[in-house]
This record gives sequence, structure tokens and C-alpha cells, in this order.
Amino acid sequence: MAAVANDEGELTTGRTGGAGAAATLTAFRYLRRNKSLTVGLVLLLGLIAFAVIGGLFVDPQNARPLSVRVLQPPSWALPFGSDRQGRNLFAVITSGTLLTLRIGLIAGVLGVTIGATLAFVSAYYGGWIDSVLRSIVDVGLTVPNLMVLIVVALMLREGMTVNVMALVIASLAWLYPARTIRSQVLTLRERAYVEIARLSGMSGPGIIIKELLPNLLPYLMASLVGSVSAAILASIGLDVLGLGVFEAPTLGMTLYWVNFTGAVINGWWWWWLAPIIVVGILFISLFSISIGLDEIANPRLRRRV
Repeated sequence: MAAVANDEGELTTGRTGGAGAAATLTAFRYLRRNKSLTVGLVLLLGLIAFAVIGGLFVDPQNARPLSVRVLQPPSWALPFGSDRQGRNLFAVITSGTLLTLRIGLIAGVLGVTIGATLAFVSAYYGGWIDSVLRSIVDVGLTVPNLMVLIVVALMLREGMTVNVMALVIASLAWLYPARTIRSQVLTLRERAYVEIARLSGMSGPGIIIKELLPNLLPYLMASLVGSVSAAILASIGLDVLGLGVFEAPTLGMTLYWVNFTGAVINGWWWWWLAPIIVVGILFISLFSISIGLDEIANPRLRRRV
């Protein structure tokens, strides 16, 4: 009997390993077919790898002013050159890429989390809760977000940090996800499986967590990517307007100094070329990921692997 037990144990392990290998193969085949998602992931992971690995070969302190000779063109010692403040632009780009992604992730995650929570509660329970949230969202979306962010950033100018900027952007980042996710929940709450769960005695929070949330995970992921992109764009906009963190070498602040010193007019091409390329790659990657995730979230676009 012991031998049978061992054989069964090995068989179970083999089945588990086979299921994992099959899932990996299926995911690989799906990525090969979903070219937008694959391209976006490759670009984004490549950009993160560049920032992380590149940071190992340069001292982050070189991103501070007067760390190297000013206005040096690209060379072996300074791959991206230096700016008028005497900063090593390679150190600025590697540090700034991670800082910009950090702002986008913090603001995006907070925005989608708050917006999704409010959307699930208001759409499922309805009544006055739904009416209040819908009114707040409708009013909030009519106000120019950039104007509000500028006013808030001016009020917090003295205590502005990278994390504070992320929180400022997140204060408005929940409005659009709340509206779009609410519309999805309104359609799902009328489905048969939700009615069965309700008749079986499952509580409202249980239905939201166990029935509604799993069916909207692909849509929530697509919303998260969109929120991260919008947060990064908002942070760059605030930085270029001079409302960012001057001590932080974010991509937006790099572009601010490019504009402030007239680098384009003066012919210092290496100063503006690198941040623009990195920003372009970042937005292309996020846009491609969003398109790829839309195929998973939208049943009309979903195809069999």
C-alpha cells in the first residue's frame, strides 16, 4: 500500500507540474498572438531594466548639480553628456525614470483602488449612495483637472516631495475610474449568477468580492494602466510648469530645465534628446499594454488562444 501511496503522490505531483507547464505554454502562446501586449511589456520591462542596471554603473549623486563639468556632449565618460547645471545626464535619466514611474504607480494604484471601491459600493447598493457618488463624479469631471492640480501644488509648494506629488495627482485620479467601473458593475449586478448568490443568502460585500470583482479583474487592470499613464502625464505637466520637486531629477523636471535654459535654441541637443526618447518609450509601452489588455477585458475583441 505504501508503494501505491508513493505512486499516487508522484502522479499528483506530475499532474500539478503538467498543469503549471500547460498554463505557462498557454500564456506564452497568448503573448505571441497578442502583439500589442507583448511589445508593451518588452518596452516597459526593458526601460525598467535600463534604469535599474544603469543605476549600478553610475553614482546617483552625479544627478545633483556641479557633480561634473557643465555642458559636456556625450562621450565614454558621460554617455548622455551633462547639462548646464553640471549634472551627469546618464545619472539623471536612470534616477528620473524610476522616480517618474513611482509617481505614476502610486497615483494610479490609489486612484483605481479608491474609484473601484466607491464604484462597487454605489453601483451594487444604489439608492442615495449611488446618487451622491454620481453627482460628485459628474461635477469633478467637468472641472479642468490640470487647473485644480496647479492650485493644490501651489498651496503645497514648500512641502512638495515626490510622494506628495503622487498624492496630489491621486486626489483626482479616482474620478474617471469610478465612472467607468460603476457602469460595468451596473451591468453585472443584473446577471443570473449574482441573483443566485443573492438568493442563496450571500451578503452584499461577499457578492462584490466573490462574484463581481473576479469578473472585472481584466477591466481593472486595463483601468490601472490608463490611470498610471494619466498620472505620469500629469506629473510631467506639473514639472514642466515649474511646480514639481526641484531637488528630484524626474523626467518632467529635466524637461523643465531644458525649457528654462533654452537648450533647444542653444543647440544642446543631448540635453533634451534623452528625456524625450525615454518619455516616448514609456508612453508607447503603456499604450500598447492598454490595447493588449483591452482584448482580455472586452469580450467582443477576445479571441481563442
